[in-house]
Amino acid sequence: MRLILMGTGPFAVPSFQALLQKGYPIVHVVTRPTASFAGKKGPPPSPVRQWAIENSLPLSDPLSINNPDTIQWLADQHADLLVVCDYGQILSREALSAAKLGGINLHGSLLPRHRGAAPVQWSILSGDSTAGVSIIHMTPALDGGPVLCQLSTEIASSDTAASLESRLSHIGVQSVLEAVALLETKRSLNECIGLGALQDNSLVTKAPRLAKENGELNLHYPVQWIDRLVRGLQPWPGSFAQLQLTEGKSLRIIIPEVSPIQWDVAAHGLLPGELIYGEPLEKLQAADSRLTASLYAAAVDGLLAIPALQPAGKKLMSCEEFLHGYSRFPSMRISSVPGSHRLLNKLSCT
Repeated sequence: MRLILMGTGPFAVPSFQALLQKGYPIVHVVTRPTASFAGKKGPPPSPVRQWAIENSLPLSDPLSINNPDTIQWLADQHADLLVVCDYGQILSREALSAAKLGGINLHGSLLPRHRGAAPVQWSILSGDSTAGVSIIHMTPALDGGPVLCQLSTEIASSDTAASLESRLSHIGVQSVLEAVALLETKRSLNECIGLGALQDNSLVTKAPRLAKENGELNLHYPVQWIDRLVRGLQPWPGSFAQLQLTEGKSLRIIIPEVSPIQWDVAAHGLLPGELIYGEPLEKLQAADSRLTASLYAAAVDGLLAIPALQPAGKKLMSCEEFLHGYSRFPSMRISSVPGSHRLLNKLSCT
């Protein structure tokens, strides 16, 4: 089986490494071009690019995989199969046909759930209890091909997109090897027709690419939703908030982690966004043994413990370190407008 491997991000590397170790002839590695950068030092190489260089594999980065010249180049490689994972471009029917058996794709969800660019993040954002990987025999429809195999894993309450993606990338290795072995018995694309299970289009959900603005915290939503937002957006785009210190004075803060507690906020006269610390918190702690942290933020139906945060232009600090410098402000609150968070509004419909 002569393989062309197509990928860019870290999700692809464990499976690509497994194929290399199994001794499959890797004709070429194809990755996305490196983005231009105006500064003196550009971004680091993508994980797949770095992996290919370290293993002295032939490497190409066409601007468009669907350009006629690129498709002809693919055909000239005389590959049996394209193995695609975390590549970043949708292959046309003509590009897929450039290999004898077409292409397979390792996708980070249990298809047809979470089709799109950010399946791992949306598995957490949507509150799924289970995540997984799917290998599909590719069609031009986005993540729409028949499923050759799937494996699943439970989503822990502490999982972030980073931890879940790492786990899924290693789970995917077995699926990729099984799919390649299955197709190894076929001699043409026509012989692959009927392989795998067709996806039920009535069960499709979308996992669109996330934007930096999605990370702004809004406390006018349930604590469980906000917790999923923070975990689902780690490490990128991350979670941040505008902290109102006094009238007319605010501070941008990054909040990498929260712990949600269901709690009757209204009964204690708190409003969404208020920070609780110091003497007011001590009074609440005397009545509720669950309140063991030093800093909380009120949401509509509970509290969010904030163990650490990072003020703009400063290093990450524990909540105790933060309060040492900022507790002189008696009533800090996170600024937000009810119902204004586009991503959290979507979660109510998933």
